[in-house]
Amino acid sequence: MKYLTGTKQRMATKTNPVFWSFLLIFTVLLSCKEERQIKRESPGDLFPGLFEAVQSAGIFPDSKTFTDCVPKRDPHKILEDFKKEKGKPGFDLKKFAEKNFELPEHAGEEYKTNIKAGVEPHINELWNVLTRKPDKYVQYSSLISLPYSYVVPGGRFREVYYWDSYFTMLGLEESRRIDLVENMVNNFAYLIRTYGFIPNGNRTYYLTRSQPPYFSLMLQLLMNNKAGKADSVLIANRDVLEKEYHFWMNTVNEKDTASAHVVRLQDSVVLNRYFDAGDWPREEAYHEDITTAAQSTGSKADAYRQLRSGAESGWDFSSRWFADASNLRTIRTTDIIPVDLNCLLYNLEMTLVKAYNREGDKKAREHMQRQADRRKRAVIQYCWDNKTGWFRDYNWRKQQQTGILSLAGVYPLYFGLASEGQAARVAVMLNSQFLKAGGLVSTLQNTGQQWDAPNGWAPLQWMAIKGLMEYKKNALAAEIADRWSRQNIRVFNKTGKLLEKYNVTDTTLIAGGGEYPNQDGFGWTNGVLLKILRMDLQKK
Repeated sequence: MKYLTGTKQRMATKTNPVFWSFLLIFTVLLSCKEERQIKRESPGDLFPGLFEAVQSAGIFPDSKTFTDCVPKRDPHKILEDFKKEKGKPGFDLKKFAEKNFELPEHAGEEYKTNIKAGVEPHINELWNVLTRKPDKYVQYSSLISLPYSYVVPGGRFREVYYWDSYFTMLGLEESRRIDLVENMVNNFAYLIRTYGFIPNGNRTYYLTRSQPPYFSLMLQLLMNNKAGKADSVLIANRDVLEKEYHFWMNTVNEKDTASAHVVRLQDSVVLNRYFDAGDWPREEAYHEDITTAAQSTGSKADAYRQLRSGAESGWDFSSRWFADASNLRTIRTTDIIPVDLNCLLYNLEMTLVKAYNREGDKKAREHMQRQADRRKRAVIQYCWDNKTGWFRDYNWRKQQQTGILSLAGVYPLYFGLASEGQAARVAVMLNSQFLKAGGLVSTLQNTGQQWDAPNGWAPLQWMAIKGLMEYKKNALAAEIADRWSRQNIRVFNKTGKLLEKYNVTDTTLIAGGGEYPNQDGFGWTNGVLLKILRMDLQKK
C-alpha cells in the first residue's frame, strides 16, 4: 500500500490528513480474511526502479498496461535479475518485461458485433461480455478481488469503476439484470466496509482516491427494484452510507480553511472538493504525469496532487480545473468547489435522512437534515450565477466563481436544488449554448482535453435529461435524448461499437482529445442509451 511503504509513507503522513483515519481502518481489519488485500502494495512499490524504467521508456503505448500486468514469479527475484541484467550490452527492457509479466487483455476485445441484429440486442449481449465473475485472489496482482460479479466498462478499463457503474446499472435495470445490479451494490458496500471508501476502481494503485459519490443513487435504484424490501435494503446499507459520508467529510483540524475533501467558507459554511491523498505520479498515467509536472510552474508534488484530484472528479481532464483554461499544466483542482460533487453529497445526506427516519432515530435524522439544508443553501449562494443563468464551480481561494461553463451545472436540477426560475434559465442555456447536432457538449471550451468540447459523454447527457424532466422541460429533454441516441446508433452502424465518448459537434467524426484513445465497450454508454430507447419521451 502507498500509505505503508518507505519514502511515500513519510510523504503521506506529512501531507495527507486522512492518513491516520485510514491507518485506523487497516488496524481494525488486521484479523479479517481479506487482510492481505489491504496490505498489498501497488506495482510501483513492488518493483522500484523497474517500474519507473518501464513506464519512462514507453515500451507499452498505454501507461496503464504495465500497472495491470501480473508478475510470473516472486517480485524480489524479478528485481534481482533486472539489476543484474540492465547494464549488460544488448539488454532489451521490453523483452524482459514480457518474459516476467503476464500482459493484460482489453475487456471485450474478442467480441464480434452483429450490426444487423440492432443496437439493443448488442447491448444485451455485451452485458455478458463485460461481466466478470467473483475475483480470485492473485498474489502480487494490482487487482483488488471482489466477492460478487460485476460489469467493467470495456477496453483498457478491465476493472470496475465507481461512477461509471451507476450509469451501467441504468441499462442493467432495463435488461432486467437486477441480479447484477445487486451484486455491484454489494461489491461497493464491501469496498467501503473494507477500506472506508470506494476507490476510483478496484486496483491497488487507485487506493488514494475515490470518484463522484454515486453509491446513494445506486442504492436507490436497487431499492426501486426490490418490491417490499426497499426499507431492508436501505437499513442494511446505512453503515455504508455513513462510512462514505465520513470519508468525504473527515478532517483533522476544524480550524483549517481546507483539509482533505472539506473546505470551510464564510459563516462556517462547509462544502467539498476533490482531493487525492497522494502527491506522486499516477502509476497508470506515469509518463503523462511526469511530463505535465515538469512543465508546471509550482512544485512537482503539488502538480501530481492536482492531477490526481482531477482524476478523482471523473473529469480527467477538463478546463474546469485549469487556471488557464487552455493549459493542463495550470491545473488547480483542489482550489475548486465543484457544483456536481456537492449536489451528490446533498443526495447522500438526504438518503441518510431517509435511513434514520426508517430506523426511528429522530436525533440523527434532524442533524442530517440540517446538514443537507445548509449544503443546499450554500450551493445556491456560491454556485448560482444570476448573470449567465447557470450553476458554476466556485474557486474558494479566489473567492469567486470560475469562468468555465460546464454540464456540471445541470446537477442542481437533477437533485431538485434549483428554483423553477433557475431551472428555466439553465434550460435556455442548454438549448442555446450546449446543444449540438449529436447531443450536449461537456463544456464550451475546445482545449484538446477529453472532457471539453467537442466531446459529449453519456453520464452528463443523462443528468441533463433527467434534470430537465424534474422541472417538466420534457421537450428539451426529448431533443437531447434524440440527438444523443442518434449519434450513438450512427457510430454503431458504421463501426459495430458503442464508445466511451462522442464528438457531438461534428457527427461525421467520433471523438478526440485526452490521455488515451477512445474506448469501446462501453458500460455507461450502453446503460444510458438503453435507458433512453426505453423511455416514453414526448417532445411536448
